[in-house]
Amino acid sequence: MKPDFSKGLVPAIIVDVKTKEVLMLAYMNEEAYQKTCSTGETWFYSRSRESLWHKGETSGHTQKVESISLDCDQDTLLIEVTPNGPACHTGMKSCFFNSIQANSSNHNYDEAIFEHVLKEINDRKQTRVEGSYTNYLFDKGIDKISKKVIEEAGEVVIAAKNNNHDELVLEICDLFYHTFVMMEQQDIALTDIKGELSKRFCKKANSKGDRSKIDKW
Repeated sequence: MKPDFSKGLVPAIIVDVKTKEVLMLAYMNEEAYQKTCSTGETWFYSRSRESLWHKGETSGHTQKVESISLDCDQDTLLIEVTPNGPACHTGMKSCFFNSIQANSSNHNYDEAIFEHVLKEINDRKQTRVEGSYTNYLFDKGIDKISKKVIEEAGEVVIAAKNNNHDELVLEICDLFYHTFVMMEQQDIALTDIKGELSKRFCKKANSKGDRSKIDKW
């Protein structure tokens, strides 16, 4: 199955495979699609220049293709990528940074913050940055990382015992961060954790009325 190019160009929505953030929207003709499939990197058709362009050809900010999905009408592509740098020509990670209407909820946070933090930790694992605390933890190894996880867990308990909401939030964040460093050091992905929690949460009885087989939370 491939996109229907009979009506011309097909829009391609580019998404960061780790954070699920929408990075950009571009267009493909059949040749750009075939090059994307054969090279494993995104190629598009420029409507202004009327020619093919390889994403990152001049900037170096290429996009490694991880998966390609086709919508129900076979005229729109969803492409998950590992980006090698920002997607936008302005230097922003995503082209979608101009807010028109804010989220109507009271939540003032990034829905993909765990993924963003883990990606930053992974970047520090791959590339040294002077003065980086994360690099320091990786250099010291699992014993130091484990000690910090235990230490932060203790701080969480103390904050809870003190009924100090703000302190507890801060300590939980510290515990999450050090746990994420441990996960990265041990090559455990967030998807591994989500998968295991999903199995536990969704487990149902295998026979009628047998509640003993249901995980109790």
